[in-house]
Amino acid sequence: MSDKNQSPAAPPAARSKDDERVLVVPAARFRELGEFQGFLTDSIARYDALFDAKETRFMRRGDAEFDPNFKQLIPYALFTYTAPGERPAVFAYLRGKGQGEARLRSKWSVGVGGHVNDGDASARSDADPFRTGALREIHEEVTLGASILSFERVGLVNDDSTEVGKVHLGVVCRIELSAPNVRSNEPDLLEARFRGVDELLEEIAAAPERFESWTALALRGLFGRA
Repeated sequence: MSDKNQSPAAPPAARSKDDERVLVVPAARFRELGEFQGFLTDSIARYDALFDAKETRFMRRGDAEFDPNFKQLIPYALFTYTAPGERPAVFAYLRGKGQGEARLRSKWSVGVGGHVNDGDASARSDADPFRTGALREIHEEVTLGASILSFERVGLVNDDSTEVGKVHLGVVCRIELSAPNVRSNEPDLLEARFRGVDELLEEIAAAPERFESWTALALRGLFGRA
């Protein structure tokens, strides 16, 4: 089912955004494993099959962005810092107008990541293009000024209520840092700073339209009080 071993016409860096080949999985396979709406943190191991090389393929991004028959697997990394005795703070930013995805501009986000492409694949049969792509995206978008204490996949987010969500599946990873020190490398990641989770949750409750749907779902699922 995978076509990742086929040689592309041009290296990833030389292609337009639409011609980039991104990692996808059939939406039908997602439904077979147990389709859900929103954020899922329990029993996520049963979805490991979505990352199997037999299930995934690389598809032209310009086609994948508008084809609900496929889900693009998107790393969505949350950087957190937890001071002793306090609730976590999360690295958050406002997407500027220069951001590539027009449907997400001017919204608050806590997710760092992006598309995994065929440049993240390796000739090694045991290589994990998803992990490689996640680390590449993190280092492209931010500079870490603190040690990573833990890097844990904590959930999946699916939101078919939006045109963006219908063609993407977020893989949420929580990265706990030793200090609240992350610097944006992207000029269009505005007002980037660590913010308390309770402050963010209050703003989501008051004005959810100001936030990416994935950010709202992940923060409520991970940090919402019972």
